[in-house]
Amino acid sequence: MRDERLYPLFEGLDALTGVGPKLAPLLQKLAGGNTVWDLLLHLPDRWLDRRVRPNFEATQPGEVVTVQGEVHAYVAPYNDKAPHRIQLVDETGFLTLAFFRADPRWLKSQFPVGAMRIVSGRVDEYRGERQITHPDFILDPSKGETPPAVEPIYPLTAGLTNRRVHTLAVQALARVPEGLTEWADPHLVRERGWPPFREALQWLHDPPAYDEARFTLARERLAYDEALARESAFALAQAARRARSAPVIKAPPSAVNRLTDVLPYRPTGAQLRAGADISSDMARGYPMRRLLQGDVGSGKTLVAAFAAVEAAAAGYQSAFMAPTEVLARQQYDTLAALLSPLGYTVAALSGRDKGAAREATLMGLADGTIQIVAGTHALFQEAVTFRNLGLIIVDEQHRFGVSDRMKLAGKAASPHMLVMSATPIPRTLAQAVHGDLDVSILDEKPPGRKPVETRAVPDTRLEDVIEAVGRAVARGERAFWVCPRVDVEEDDSSAVARHAALEDELRTSVGLVHGRMKPSEKDAALEDFRTGRTRIIVATTVIEVGVDVPEATIMVIERAEGFGLAQLHQLRGRVGRGDQPAFCLLLYRPPLGEMARERLDTLRRTEDGFEIAEADFRLRGAGDVLGVRQAGMTDYRVIDLSKHAPLLPIARKDAEALLSADPERTGARWQALRIARELLTPRIAAGSETAS
Repeated sequence: MRDERLYPLFEGLDALTGVGPKLAPLLQKLAGGNTVWDLLLHLPDRWLDRRVRPNFEATQPGEVVTVQGEVHAYVAPYNDKAPHRIQLVDETGFLTLAFFRADPRWLKSQFPVGAMRIVSGRVDEYRGERQITHPDFILDPSKGETPPAVEPIYPLTAGLTNRRVHTLAVQALARVPEGLTEWADPHLVRERGWPPFREALQWLHDPPAYDEARFTLARERLAYDEALARESAFALAQAARRARSAPVIKAPPSAVNRLTDVLPYRPTGAQLRAGADISSDMARGYPMRRLLQGDVGSGKTLVAAFAAVEAAAAGYQSAFMAPTEVLARQQYDTLAALLSPLGYTVAALSGRDKGAAREATLMGLADGTIQIVAGTHALFQEAVTFRNLGLIIVDEQHRFGVSDRMKLAGKAASPHMLVMSATPIPRTLAQAVHGDLDVSILDEKPPGRKPVETRAVPDTRLEDVIEAVGRAVARGERAFWVCPRVDVEEDDSSAVARHAALEDELRTSVGLVHGRMKPSEKDAALEDFRTGRTRIIVATTVIEVGVDVPEATIMVIERAEGFGLAQLHQLRGRVGRGDQPAFCLLLYRPPLGEMARERLDTLRRTEDGFEIAEADFRLRGAGDVLGVRQAGMTDYRVIDLSKHAPLLPIARKDAEALLSADPERTGARWQALRIARELLTPRIAAGSETAS
């Protein structure tokens, strides 16, 4: 039940005075929600110092300033396009106010000659004189009028002014209850110099003075509150998970040793460490929820195969779920090649399977004769039953929704779950992005993986690149050609146009795959390329992850300057999987901007996905590098990961220590944290299924 003190905050926006049917939708769009509290979480991104300067000379061009002066003269415009000008004077000189298309009667009434006026706005230099065009404030000091000492500046949407949003935020602030019990560690609050929760909101929305240090501390305080609320929710979910029973999977070491003995290479240290993490998790008797994060080509599938072997040796079935039929078939091929010679029964199941073959697979899963299955969404269809499902492995986990994973988990009482991702994420952010999942990172490449030679090529050399692709195809190699968009008229860098051009110039069949095609059409095009029926495939970024074609030696990325670093790295990872030299050609349209040049230079310099992720994070920020909107990984309202990431592990330790010290959750801080979670984790209940 919601604490009744919070009721005024969770009323609709129309509960605020002045918000009617026209304004409410605009505010809802701006705040990302329809409650008073959503508006308060729409924080200013900067603050303007509106204090009156001592004189005109104490101003610099480009600043927003507030000054006081005497009205010296009104100068009418000399033509229709020129501004009306008001000249102010003080002891240091003149300052001009410029007004375009103004009513001269209004101006003269606002600025009678000889009167004192306070004005505030951006000061610029015009013909050697200071000038403010259309001041934000015009005030009469003789009436006691003064501007606010500080003005919060909000991100806005069309139809809303900053003054309107600020006025409503101040009104909303009055609804925040007084006297809330402190939920953060008091020692940490004192050490960091943070204000109390309500005071932090006050400093951001209605500050009593201009103080940049206080603004930073107030935002940091609220960011920590959000981190602590989330981490306490994750701690509760993890405690609930640990209270549930799951299969105790303990296999003799010989089971995995048999697999490693037949490999043509030794597993990396990172693979062995991740395998040990998973073995330990599955032996504990409560459901495993672990993320296996590895760069392109780091060997995640082998680690997953170790886990499947342990499950099979202990009498349990494993299900590998991939987002597309092509990836599921690839997963099946790899697993069958590894495990079938050792006597394990591996099967595939997708929507394409029909008739007797499908029935045989369903029967094998139901009676337990099939120990390992690789498939798509077809795995969680109602007709699919397992005899003893103990382990679920989700590949490219960010491509699945919460409900998809839970439908598959529902095929057993309480299975272990391993999710895998090749999306490179800075190590410092892994826990922030993946919530309460335990994380294992594969940060080594298996021996023998050839580096991909990466070159940046201006699109003025397009014909040379096409000829090089033609020569490679003639030698029996295959090539990806990635375009930034599907089909745009008068733009030959679109996938449809490039596909037609390559077929025409190279006189060969070229595949095409993009997001507007039906899934069956995409799968067919990728299968043709994988099996060699087509040697070139033109695609959008739908081939970013998972497609494994060892014969592919060339990756051309057109208009590469428009892609993010992490995305370019993922695309490059589609080649260099065989024993031949591989190339990634970054076709760009000159001239390059500074950020685009740095991105391409970084990609040429390194193949380390984690180094690339750190660079992308530095260049573009968390939202872009993580693709969080698309992947649904985070929904922070206050936290800015580029500034507040160090607070996350502190909050996690605090939440875990608090739960350990107060497992019954009866203490004052746990009770206070309930309020913090209501305010700052409204979607956690839906998002924390990873621990359930």
